[in-house]
Amino acid sequence: MPHHYKTLIKLGTPIVIGQIGNLVLNFADTLMIGHHSTTELAAASFVNGIFVLFILFSIGFNFALTPVAGPFIGRNEKEEAGVVMRSCLWSNVILMLVLAALAVAFYFSLHLFGQPDELLPLMRPYLLVNILSIPFAVIGCQMKQFFDTIGSTKISMYVLVFSNILNIIGNYFLIYGKAGIPELGLLGAGLSTAIARVVMVVLFFLIFFIDKKYTVYLNGALKAESTKTRKTFIEINKLGWSSAIQATIECGAFSLVAIFVGWIGTKPLAAHQIMITVSMFFYNIYLGIATAISIRVSHFAGMKDWRAIVDVTKSGFFIIIAIAAVMAIPVYLYRDSIGALFSNDPLVDELVAITVIPLILYQISDAFQCSIANALRGLGEMRLLMYAAFFAYFVVSLPLSWLLGIQFGFGLVGIWSAFPVCLTVAGILYFSILKVKLPR
Repeated sequence: MPHHYKTLIKLGTPIVIGQIGNLVLNFADTLMIGHHSTTELAAASFVNGIFVLFILFSIGFNFALTPVAGPFIGRNEKEEAGVVMRSCLWSNVILMLVLAALAVAFYFSLHLFGQPDELLPLMRPYLLVNILSIPFAVIGCQMKQFFDTIGSTKISMYVLVFSNILNIIGNYFLIYGKAGIPELGLLGAGLSTAIARVVMVVLFFLIFFIDKKYTVYLNGALKAESTKTRKTFIEINKLGWSSAIQATIECGAFSLVAIFVGWIGTKPLAAHQIMITVSMFFYNIYLGIATAISIRVSHFAGMKDWRAIVDVTKSGFFIIIAIAAVMAIPVYLYRDSIGALFSNDPLVDELVAITVIPLILYQISDAFQCSIANALRGLGEMRLLMYAAFFAYFVVSLPLSWLLGIQFGFGLVGIWSAFPVCLTVAGILYFSILKVKLPR
């Protein structure tokens, strides 16, 4: 098992750095918007809380690329992996159309969600810009997943870090109106994000088409027979939609509770956005190592090395647990200061300090479910994963959040107290599925 630790860390570290880039961007967005206006922070909280579901759906859909292409990589059949790349591109065209239609429907129904009336004029233009950038977000997800699956995780890291730095710089100029640019506030943050997504896709394509290292994959994609393309297209869609629903459900409980929080008021909604940003700090780092688990599992699945799959999953879990312990301690100790980083409102700061407690409580459960879920993704077991996620996050989590936060009147901390329960349930269900699916 020791060599699995080394391989996972080597493969996962660039992914973690790329994820940290996303975290820095989320922190910067929340920080810059929050200091520009608490009202804009509340508006961003609700829109991001729902729109992130579209991004998560895209990420989840493209997870299917790994169990389809990964076994070819494990057997060193690189041109076949290029065929998967082509089929995935066609699948993503369909996905773009579906997501765009749903996002437009969300845009025209904003007023039906019971949010404060003063937030709607801020939400609409911000949401519209995000809708226009959906195609670039989807293709960006595919390209990142492809480079990660073939082991070129450093490419994803470089592209993500560069585009995120560009986004932060764009935020500074567009939110606050610098260098003669009009002060656009929340709309400026949306425009900056859209520009960064375009640049990300351009960089990925330039690397894929120019670097000779990837010529074999490009040739596989360009010369693919229609029968092979059709076969992998069907396989990706079979796995992708289940995977997308599962990934969306998994994080949807965190996003959809923004509706409950909005019923409480603007300041709890602002505090909720800060808590989402902090929680993503934990989860995205876990996800970097967990993605490495998924990649290695897919390679070993191609070689039918079931013992190695078990060892990789265990090793990844222990790495993630160690990371969780290191990060949780300072967050707990400095919980009274976290809110002040993002907002000047004392009530928002107080709400954040209290809500950090349930956040700390669910870290072990989150590490466990994240590890097992990605092992199952590497094996291509998406359907049962989807059903288990639905039960844990929708049947358990959302009703419990409403009961504790709204019905019993515990507010934001009550809503967040449902998460330790649902993540534990998810981990137990995922582990049960993995035990059944692995050959004995």
